[in-house]
Amino acid sequence: MKTVFTTGEAAKICKVSQQTIIRCFDSGQLKGFRVPGSRFRRIPRDQLYAFMRDNGIPTDALDSGRRKILVVDDDEDLVELIVDALERDGRFEVQSVNNGFRAGMLIKEFRPDLIVLDVMLPDINGKEVCTLVRSQKAMDDVRIICISGMVEADKVQELRDAGANDFMQKPFDVDNLITRVCQLLEVESASTQ
Repeated sequence: MKTVFTTGEAAKICKVSQQTIIRCFDSGQLKGFRVPGSRFRRIPRDQLYAFMRDNGIPTDALDSGRRKILVVDDDEDLVELIVDALERDGRFEVQSVNNGFRAGMLIKEFRPDLIVLDVMLPDINGKEVCTLVRSQKAMDDVRIICISGMVEADKVQELRDAGANDFMQKPFDVDNLITRVCQLLEVESASTQ
């Protein structure tokens, strides 16, 4: 388990910008130390935990060390396949929902690091979910991979314009999806561990 964090790592865990962490460090709100002979700041786990608790930031990301992924798709078989693969990997905490309304609710509660989002949901389209996520400053770091059987290039570009980070056409290889999840979350893929 990691015991000391960089300001960038602390920012990802707290879901705030690195500048916010640096400001809190420099003002004394967030305790830590500087690496001797450099300007680099380091934050011990216990200090980061106290800072998160004192500021009402959920500490579960720090507790588990696992990255949170929300899978949003109404295809139960595909959801089961994706969730099983991600959970088997061991580095991810996964939740799933089958419609846009529940996704909106769970995004606020679960605070995922990444969303695997079906574009064609029964109640809302994925582009609207992307727009909703991107409209909230606290979710700037949330990564979104849209999935769909549709292929029109202009539609894929519309999704990217709405805030999607990546797009995969159905059907796809689940291992390929996990590789892309790892790339977007800057986590080493299992094959390079």
